[in-house]
Amino acid sequence: MSSEPVLKVLMVCLGNICRSPTAHGILQKRLVDAGLDTLVSVDSAGTGDWHVGKAPDARATEAAAARNYDLAALRARQVTVDDFARFDYVLAMDNMNIADLCRLSPPEQVHKIQRLLDFVSSSVEEVPDPYFGGEDGFEYVLDLVEAACDGFLLQLKADLDARGHKA
Repeated sequence: MSSEPVLKVLMVCLGNICRSPTAHGILQKRLVDAGLDTLVSVDSAGTGDWHVGKAPDARATEAAAARNYDLAALRARQVTVDDFARFDYVLAMDNMNIADLCRLSPPEQVHKIQRLLDFVSSSVEEVPDPYFGGEDGFEYVLDLVEAACDGFLLQLKADLDARGHKA
């Protein structure tokens, strides 16, 4: 069996210190819990370069840890053009991220870009940036991203099954 994951997922927000590392940590735990972490890999990045090399925001890390998600090892990086060829799914937190990603993506890879919240039935379309708000904003992000990751996990299982891998 190959050690290379079958599917690769990239979570994207603006600075890669709040929303996308939260989504990264949640999906990673969901994959481990489902026994799919050898078949699916997850990473995160930002469309901006302000926080490259930095750990996730302490408030995001603390809120995630309270729900048993570990973000401590994650470090911010910026999305690159090469990411579009490397990843099967590029999941953005908001419409501004979608627009930025579509500008950066090679035309033949733009189909990989989706909003994370497209995988949950909700009237909310975007994961709001909690950076300039209070603690409750980080909890709200966790609620939205947990629900979206549960829906996305169903998509991943279907995709793996279609590729001949028992999910």
